[in-house]
Amino acid sequence: MRRALVLLLAAVVTVVVVAVGVLVVLDSDDDQPGASAPSPTPTPSTPTTAPAVPLSEVDTLTTAVRREAFCDAVAPEAVEAALGGPPADTTSYVDGQSAPLTGEVRDIAHEFGCGWTTREATARAWVFAPPVTPATAKALVRAARTERGCRPLAGASDFGRPSVALACRTPRGVQASFRGLFGDAWLTCTVTGDDADVVAGRADSWCAAVLGALAT
Repeated sequence: MRRALVLLLAAVVTVVVVAVGVLVVLDSDDDQPGASAPSPTPTPSTPTTAPAVPLSEVDTLTTAVRREAFCDAVAPEAVEAALGGPPADTTSYVDGQSAPLTGEVRDIAHEFGCGWTTREATARAWVFAPPVTPATAKALVRAARTERGCRPLAGASDFGRPSVALACRTPRGVQASFRGLFGDAWLTCTVTGDDADVVAGRADSWCAAVLGALAT
């Protein structure tokens, strides 16, 4: 009887020792320097659009401009930035074509131009087809400054030489425009919308994009 009891105790001690050993090994494995928690699933990065370039970062005084069709060269991202969203309608015209020049007025165009619109905003640009002399450009600047409902756009960058930047009240809202001479090319670009400050900022970057599309 005593021998059986001794054998039973020995078996119990063996089981306990083995169990403790297993626990120690498991504990030891968890504490190994090389062990690490599973890496979290990487979050996919969100693609970003290149920031708009302001006119202040463009050499507008020595850039040469082509007097030809350019609408297809304007980046779609620049159009959406100028409008605050995708355009609902697009128009374009070339020298000698009947086109809406101002408001409801249509005439034979002597320029290359294009426009994009939404319900809230409009972005346009055009370049005269005939060459323009510095004297004529100065006359255009003087005439622009006398347009009804217009005032100089505060803090505006140069847009060619000579040039003028205006904020004007129109039936569709506030229109910010940059107009200037690049070599012998007279270029105009405009953005129209409801908020004067927003329109002014968009027009600055819009005109930089248009200039880039026309630069030689």
